[in-house]
Formats: sequence, C-alpha cells, structure tokens
Amino acid sequence: MCVNIKLFKDIRLNSIASVGGKNASLGEMYNSLTKKGIAVPYGFATTAQAYWNFLEENDIKAALKSTLNDLETTNYSNLDLIGAKAREYILQATFSEKFKNDITNAYKKISSKNQLLEVAVRSSATAEDLPNASFAGQHDSFLNVKGEYQLLMAIKKCFASLYTNRAIKYREDKGFKHEDVALSVGIQYMVRSDQGCSGVGFTLDPESGFDNVILLSGVWGLGENMVQGTVNPDEYIVFKPTLRQGFNAIIQKTLGDKRKTMIYSTSEDQVSTMNIDTPKNKQIQYVLSDEEIHKLAKWCVTIETHFKKPMDIEWAKDGINGKLYIIQARPETIHKKEDKVLHIQYRLIGKGEVLVTGNAIGQKITHGKVRLLGSPAEADKLGANDIIVTEAITPDWDPFLKKVSAIITNKGGRTSHAAIVSRELGIPAIVGCINATTILKNNQDITVSCASGHTGQVYSGLKAFEKLELDFSSIKNPKTEAKLILADPEKAFDLSFYPNDGVGLLRMEFIITHLIKIHPMALVNFNTLKDKQVISQIKTITKGYSLKKDYFIDKLSQGLAKIAAAFFPKEVIVRFSDFKTNEYANLIGGRQFEPIEDNPMLGFRGASRYYHEAYKLGFELECQAIKKLRDNMGFTNVKVMIPFCRTLEEGNQVIKIMKQYGLEQGKNNLEIYCMIEVPSNVILAEEFAKIFDGFSIGSNDLTQLTLGVDRDSGLISNLFNENNLAVKTTIASVIETAKKTSTKIGLCGQAPSDFPNFTAFLVNCGIDSISFNPDALIQGIVNINKAEN
Repeated sequence: MCVNIKLFKDIRLNSIASVGGKNASLGEMYNSLTKKGIAVPYGFATTAQAYWNFLEENDIKAALKSTLNDLETTNYSNLDLIGAKAREYILQATFSEKFKNDITNAYKKISSKNQLLEVAVRSSATAEDLPNASFAGQHDSFLNVKGEYQLLMAIKKCFASLYTNRAIKYREDKGFKHEDVALSVGIQYMVRSDQGCSGVGFTLDPESGFDNVILLSGVWGLGENMVQGTVNPDEYIVFKPTLRQGFNAIIQKTLGDKRKTMIYSTSEDQVSTMNIDTPKNKQIQYVLSDEEIHKLAKWCVTIETHFKKPMDIEWAKDGINGKLYIIQARPETIHKKEDKVLHIQYRLIGKGEVLVTGNAIGQKITHGKVRLLGSPAEADKLGANDIIVTEAITPDWDPFLKKVSAIITNKGGRTSHAAIVSRELGIPAIVGCINATTILKNNQDITVSCASGHTGQVYSGLKAFEKLELDFSSIKNPKTEAKLILADPEKAFDLSFYPNDGVGLLRMEFIITHLIKIHPMALVNFNTLKDKQVISQIKTITKGYSLKKDYFIDKLSQGLAKIAAAFFPKEVIVRFSDFKTNEYANLIGGRQFEPIEDNPMLGFRGASRYYHEAYKLGFELECQAIKKLRDNMGFTNVKVMIPFCRTLEEGNQVIKIMKQYGLEQGKNNLEIYCMIEVPSNVILAEEFAKIFDGFSIGSNDLTQLTLGVDRDSGLISNLFNENNLAVKTTIASVIETAKKTSTKIGLCGQAPSDFPNFTAFLVNCGIDSISFNPDALIQGIVNINKAEN
C-alpha cells in the first residue's frame, strides 16, 4: 500500500486524519453519491504522512517549530517575517524520488492513455473543516495544472501555503498547534468552468439559519471572482419541501452584474488567470437554467442528507462538455440545526440619513469610525472597533479582521469571502455597496445596520439602537391562533422562528413598491406609454424580459413565495393590492393610468378596481402571480383576500373575474377571504359568508367608517379609537355572525398590537385568530393567554 498517495476510490469520511476534511469529503461523495447521480471529478490525494515524511527528509520540522515559536502574538507585528521564513523552508526543500514517482504514477493513472489530464490542485489541512472552524480560504489552490513539472510545483506551493500569514493567524485564533497540522493535497480532473460557470451552494439560508431552503450563487468563469467579491453573482433560492414534491421550487432569482469573467492565461511553465469583460448579453443572462438550478438543488439536498448536517458546497459547470459537477463540500459552521428558543434582535431607534446600502451579512447593528483602506498592507492603520471600508475582502485580509467592528465593501455578494469571514467572526458586514469607498470618508462616524433583512444600511453618525433577547422557550401557544402581519419578504425567514400560526395578512403593496416599482398597467400597456423617461426606466428595470408583464408576475410571485416558504405549511393569507389612487400614481408609469380623486381613501380602491376596465388587466397580473405561486410552485398554503368589498355584487363579480384569470374558488383547495372593513360587510355578514370562505376584520378601516373619521386627518385624529363602543359592538356582531355561519374569522388591524384590553375583548368574543405586527407578536401571545385563562 502506498503511504504517499490515496486514490479517491480509497478515501472515505473517516480519512480526515490522513487526507484532511476537504479530500475526505470528496472521497466520501465520490464513493457514496456518484451512484445517486451526483458528478464528482475523480482524482487522488497526497497523505498527511507524505507531508510529515517531506519535513523529515528535508530536516525542517524543528526549524519550522522554532520559527513559529518566535511569533509575537500580542499584535502580530512580525507575522509577515515569520510567515515568509516558514514558507521559504518548504519552497527550498526537495521531494524524494519515491514521492515524485508516486505522484506521477497516480497522475498518469487518472489521465487518459494518450494525454496527461488538466487538473485542479487544492490544499486540504488535516484540521480543516471541523465543526467549529471552516478554514475557508486559508490555504492555496491551483487550477488548470498540466504536466508533471507543473503538478509537482503546485503541490509544493500547497505545502507552503500551510504557513500563509492568514493561515498562521487563523490557527492561533482557533487554538490549533501549528506543529500538529499537516497538509494533504487533492488532485482531480479540472472542470473547465473558465469556459462555463461556477459557484457555491448552502443547504440553509446563511443569514437566518432557516434550513428549508438551498441558496445557490453563480458567476461566469472561475469562482474566484465570487470569492474575492470582484463581481456580484446571480443568486437563486430553492425551497426543499416543494423540490421534493416535484414543483418549480425556485422561490427567488436575483440577477447579478457579472461584469467580469475569470479565465485561464497559460504559459509553458505556469498557470495564471486573467479577468476579461463579460459580454453585455451574458451580463443580463442567468448563468444557470431553471433545470440546472433544480438539479444542483437536488444534489445539495442529497449531500446534506448523506452528511446529516448543513453543508457549504462548491459547484462548477464545464463549458466544454456542458456538465455540472460538485467539486467540494464542507460542513456549514455558523448555524446549528436546532430550535431557536433565544432569539437576538437588534432594532434601530429613530431614523437617520442613509449614506450607502448593500447586501446585509448577519443581523446586527454597530457603529464606529470609517477606516478607508486600499489593501492589507495598510492594515496597521486599523484601530480597535474601526469599520473597515474597502473595495473587496480577500483571504489576505483575514489576520486583521478580528479587531474591526464591521466590514463594508464596494463589491461582493452573500457568498463572497467578506461574507463568509464576517459570519464566522460574528461581525456585521455590508457587501456589494458599489460606491462605499467614494461616499464614506475617513474617520467619519457611521452606524452599520444589518437588522432590516437582506438589505443593509449605513447611516450617518452614531445612531442609537437596542439589543433585545427574546426567549421563546416559555411561550405557550394559545387556543386562539396568533398570526403575523407581514409585508417584507427579506424578514420572513428570520420571523419564521417566532412562535406563530402563520400569516394572517400579507400585504403585497410592499413587494410592488420596493421590488417591482412599476405600475402593472404600465407594463400591460408598455407599447403605448407616452413618457420617454418612464419608458427608459422600465426598459432598464425589466432588462431580460421581452414581455414586460412577465416581469411583474415573476417578481410578485417570488416575493410572495419567500414568505409562503418561510411559514409553510401554515396558512398565509395574501391580500390583493389595496393602494389608493394617489399611491398607485407614484409607481413608475402610474400617473398615466390613475385618476385624481378628492378623497382616495373612499374612492377607487380594493374590489372596485379588480373588475373595472381601468385596472382589470393589472389585476390579471396579480392573479397570474398567485396562480403561479399555488399551482406551479406548490404553495397551496396560500389563501387570498379581497379588500374593501363594498357590496355583495362586487364580491360575486370579483370571484367571477378571478376564475377567468385562473383562480377558481375551491380548485386546488383555493380559499377566498373577504376583509371586513366596510359597515355593509357587517350588516350583510350572513350573505357575505355565502360568497367567501373566511373573514378578516380590518380594524383600521372599520373604525374609520364606523365613526366617520378620516384616519389620514390630523385635525380629528383624537376621535379615531378602536376601543370606541360603536366599533366594538360592530366587531362583536360580525364575530357572532361568523360563528353562526361557521365562517372562519380573524382580525388583522393595528389595535391588538397597541391595546392589550382590545386583545382580551376579541378573545372573549370567540375570534378564531388575531394577527400582530412582528414587534408585538410575543406580547400579543402573552395577552391572549391571559385572556383565555
């Protein structure tokens, strides 16, 4: 048996001590998962014993230990010197003839008879990829290596990379003894992703830890552009339960800019890379087809199931043969698969001037002084708790990041090295800001907030914030259902860990305003738009969509899908759009299609719009998005709700037109609810119950119309009071009717979030469910329990 080399067929997960975590994982996948359809490039690995023999044969083991013992560990002032000296010991050493022969023989064995194979050469430390340490980016890899000379040089450079400055510092931080860590080198068939694409996959959401999704990211060419944060990648979120059921499980697709493509630049004796401009047509093209996204997601689920833990996976597509491959898989080290009973929540107090936005990494808020740096060579300028602001973060920055309070970069996505290392260090980061180094000034006081979903904000000045610890372990679920009122998909995964019975009101207006931004009728009638500026804006926003209305359907269905997925299989009640005409008009292209009303609050809104010639084609897009969500994506937990339905005739008319647009009541278990917010809904509740499957009391509008108070008027705002006897009598009446007709009824207004006594009143009336804003949910559950007991 060869002590220096192990072929992948002889490597299993229990080979970590011999070949390191990375290579052990590759061997395990090759032997256990290729028969399940997962493509893993074949290869071999040098062993830890080969590394120890190399040190002994060159008599440098003692010299390395002595050199590392001289490391100054207070502020690592001599790290550069120590690292360079250690690496030089290895680079000046020689391989034994036996080691060289074993390598070349194994190389020939995995190559074809007539031609030596192009291979990827990757480092794998024997302490690597342990549960509490990822070692991501600490050691070197070399791609597109061909020929015996190049291979032997690459292996030696991998050995030397055990002593990169970042690797030395990382081991010091993690408590690993330098002399106890060996290095194995993996050599495998080179997937030509330089001519295709590559990326990573997480088997959970890396920010919230929500584990029912796969997150895939990808770029054209080599993945180093994504690791370094040079480009913003495409991003895909796939929902595991509906993936298993065979539905279209892609719940979100985000197009990255992908302005650069990294390819190989080879000479006879070495391999290097170069970045070229990505052609414009490829920048607006997703790197993966929907079929390929589903295939990779299924592979990720299979890998996670096999290893029985969340995984961080690298994939590549060969541009020559068109095939997908898994080239690496390691345990995800930040989140554990366990119930989140103690939930930490950060909340900004007040508002402020937002200077810069980008991708939020983590969920914390912090503040400090800006430290603008161009490279790691300037790291001596960093003070304790500074906020580093730079173009991008590479592994060479790692030794200096432990002292900073936050990271801000112009480039990078949620799977860049900056994102990975910030999660591991537990510090917030905002990446992909584009212009942070231009906008932010050195020594400027700023506040970094990653507490508002996937978009992070940089505020001017030191803003006050609070840190809340929510202990869910003692929360008892009441008989009356406690649901959430939601609008922002970015917060859904995190909020799914709260005790809840689903979503009682999902407002789609937020998605339309913030994600879609365009009036639906402007998309339907794009070819007849008059305003040239509006036409230009829509073209820019909808690039890649030949049919502009498809943009609306895709973005709305994906935004809704993220919330539906977060709470699946609990019910999620989606309210169709309920903008007022003045609000619709503010959408891009909206002014051409909206009338000017004296009192929009009581005008052309809700159900009245859906069948009217002025909007019904826009309503069709809303229905198509819901149909896609339920029938194509499998989210049958979604129910729909009609707002501001003034008459029985309107109710019937809306249900009729919904059927025309593919949403048939009862088909595929579709339930249609009605908002109870107009007095006519209460007076004719028995008749409305014959039309709709359920009721949801909108206490804001019902209070307004019961008391005749315009809730937008500051002059009489003191009269707006849900605790008014007339309002309570109205609500008690409709709950009583709902009980009589066996109609489900809940309430989704503001009052229960503000008034504990109002919650008790609803419980005593026998309401089925109460929906709360997220910040009021826990106290709301406590109040329900008190009322029930």
